[in-house]
Amino acid sequence: MRLKFGRPDIGRYADRFDAPAAEPGSLSVTWMGVATLLIDDGSSALLTDGYFSRPGLARVAAGKVAPSPARVDGCLARAKVSRLEAVIPVHTHIDHALDSALVAERTGARLVGGRSAANVGRGHGLPEDRLVIARSGEPITLGAYDVTLVESHHCPPDRFPGTIDAPLTPPVKAAAYRCGESWSALVHHRPSGRRLLIQGSAGFVEGALAGHRAHGLGPVVDQVGAWPQPQLTDGQVDRVGAVAGQRALDETGAALDQQPPARRPV
Repeated sequence: MRLKFGRPDIGRYADRFDAPAAEPGSLSVTWMGVATLLIDDGSSALLTDGYFSRPGLARVAAGKVAPSPARVDGCLARAKVSRLEAVIPVHTHIDHALDSALVAERTGARLVGGRSAANVGRGHGLPEDRLVIARSGEPITLGAYDVTLVESHHCPPDRFPGTIDAPLTPPVKAAAYRCGESWSALVHHRPSGRRLLIQGSAGFVEGALAGHRAHGLGPVVDQVGAWPQPQLTDGQVDRVGAVAGQRALDETGAALDQQPPARRPV
């Protein structure tokens, strides 16, 4: 696997961003950086991950990490997010789950995921009735949405494999945020009938998504630009694309892990 330094150039994709703004009150999906997506119909909203603190590379590599309440509050305020049905970390690496429990606390949301995500919530002090442990393939009703988390795998390399088996209370080393359970998230917005697949990492479980369909594919298939081409072509993109009826590649997610939150539109 070849390593790439810096941020990828997405200028060559500029011609693909020509969709008009969503009508007020319609279902919208807003990318808020890395694998954080805000799904909102104006009255009911979900958020994946909620990663906003973005500690610098030196701190991640050699120090201890903790959520930044100022950054989290600033990002939520800028996005005008005050209430959420749920925060859903797609796995529990630092660049997905560091802020998830704090965002859930701030917005009155439930924290939805595997046992590792629940231990992130417990370490933050969320009460048990705000923690929802998913079972693969079983839908969970969250406001106007039915969310089905399907077992998946993290793409290679998984630098911090394993699960979080006890309440995790920061500040801690970044390595304490082990991958935990990795999910493909199928979101069904009941009022509109729209369905979205959110693939938080480029790994997959053979056949796990068979029989599922979605109108759109979430934007994060991270690190695929570094995969060998035969593995990329024969692996996760075809399987995920079969669900959404499209092929989608995006190398921006993991490259933004240690970049500070943007202060102006991307």
